[in-house]
Amino acid sequence: MQNVAMQPLSQNQTAVVLLSGGLDSATVLAIAQNQGYTCHALAFDYGQRHRHELDACARIADALGAASHRVFELDIGQFGGSALTSSDIAVPKDRDESSMDDIPVTYVPARNLVFLSIALGYAETLGASNLFIGVNAIDYSGYPDCRPEFIESFTRTANLATKLGVDGNAIKVHTPLIVMTKAQIISKGTDLGVNYAMTHSCYDPDETGGACGRCDSCALRRNGFIEAGIEDPTRYSTAHS
Repeated sequence: MQNVAMQPLSQNQTAVVLLSGGLDSATVLAIAQNQGYTCHALAFDYGQRHRHELDACARIADALGAASHRVFELDIGQFGGSALTSSDIAVPKDRDESSMDDIPVTYVPARNLVFLSIALGYAETLGASNLFIGVNAIDYSGYPDCRPEFIESFTRTANLATKLGVDGNAIKVHTPLIVMTKAQIISKGTDLGVNYAMTHSCYDPDETGGACGRCDSCALRRNGFIEAGIEDPTRYSTAHS
């Protein structure tokens, strides 16, 4: 685990914020910071097919003033089974939005369940009972671990399985974006001063990090900026256009 920075903790207002490098998690970090939490950003090196999102995580944590930024190495990609971790599975392109309710091959098996469990363990070492994650049940690609039902179930389990929870320090999983559209998320982050040029969303970027503009994530992101009426700062790859 890579530790970038540490600052003094305040238990009641301390939170672990999951960072993915994308615009959703950047907005969540900005929201948590704005609400007065001392935020410890946690990213995962999980065997994903490119490093651009991890680079974005570092930029976001630094720019938004996280108390610390850690990268946890956990190679769930060794199992394969997802286009985001296996180079032999192609990332879907140019999918119709009506088909995005189906679970696509970019789903990484049990990813949010694993990530939240690790984040929960980290939070206990900090004495923090707050977790923030940027799951969304509206503008998403059909992932089952982004639904409110999953978050509610995980929260119950977290309070049963931890010393913090058993001792009466109720653990809360904050999902401030859960019922927001991508346009609403972008508008909220813009109001909070998030520079979305530093974020990365593309599933299949070029070697320099240029976005393909054709995967599900690119489509949702691009349409979000259009609907929000905010200029899209995404750097697209001409090779993938």
